[in-house]
Amino acid sequence: MAIRSMAKRRKRTAEHRVANSRSAQKPPANQVERNPKDTASSLNKMLGILDLFTRTTPIWSTNDLIRELGTSRSTAYRYIKALNSSGLISAVGNGFYVIGPRVVELDLQIRNCDPLHLAGKGILEQLVEATGLSALQCMLFRNSVLCIREHRAPLSPENLFSRGQRRPLFRGAMSKVILAHLPNHRLRSIYLRNAQDVAAVNLGRSWDEFRDALAKIRKDGHVISHGEFYPGVSGVGAPVFNNDRMILGSVGVAWQDDEVGDVDVSRAIMAAKRAGREISQRLASSVTGMELPPRAVG
Repeated sequence: MAIRSMAKRRKRTAEHRVANSRSAQKPPANQVERNPKDTASSLNKMLGILDLFTRTTPIWSTNDLIRELGTSRSTAYRYIKALNSSGLISAVGNGFYVIGPRVVELDLQIRNCDPLHLAGKGILEQLVEATGLSALQCMLFRNSVLCIREHRAPLSPENLFSRGQRRPLFRGAMSKVILAHLPNHRLRSIYLRNAQDVAAVNLGRSWDEFRDALAKIRKDGHVISHGEFYPGVSGVGAPVFNNDRMILGSVGVAWQDDEVGDVDVSRAIMAAKRAGREISQRLASSVTGMELPPRAVG
């Protein structure tokens, strides 16, 4: 009897230890593990609030933000509170918000830190002096082109592509010269999704025509455009590369056809290509231990 009793006690003790071990592995009810995809989706939705603030809608009420987000009120309040605490949005009245001052700080940081922006310092001024035309520097950003520098000449187009503005990959010299140097597998994917846009800007009505048009741009080392984004505005763009000859961005000049008069296009082409080479060389010599990859194309 004593032996049986001792065996039962040992069995109960072992079962108790297993149960405790299992319960220790389970998270508390209020600490349920989140799926990383859900976390990323929530972060994207929260940061997407910043895209709502535009020139036409610079101020948003809390209620309008909640409606636009399409989330629960508690979730929307949490997003708004987090952005407000970080300074990315700022309260300006009872329940109204604008873009916050932290964005100004971040703009200064990127001007002082981004290698591509720093590599263009002084070069745009040289372009304006050499051509008498307004100069631009752009970068590849997702499925678009983003202007990161500008230096305006007298009689500059009022609607000149400006710092912080984005444009599609298909329109304008600054965009097309970047598009032409993307990897072939990306170009095929881009063409399949945007065949009508490609045809509209005379880059081909089939994959073969599209591929040949971009091959010519690569061979020429520049692109000239006329009125592709704004009527009457022309431009010349040249590529900017990293050490591995992967496209990072573009540099070039733009002008208003009816205001500048006769433009020495050959001179503009040579100056833009020279500027592209100079920026590429600066990147190669200054970004130690770091190969800047092209920004992802979505």
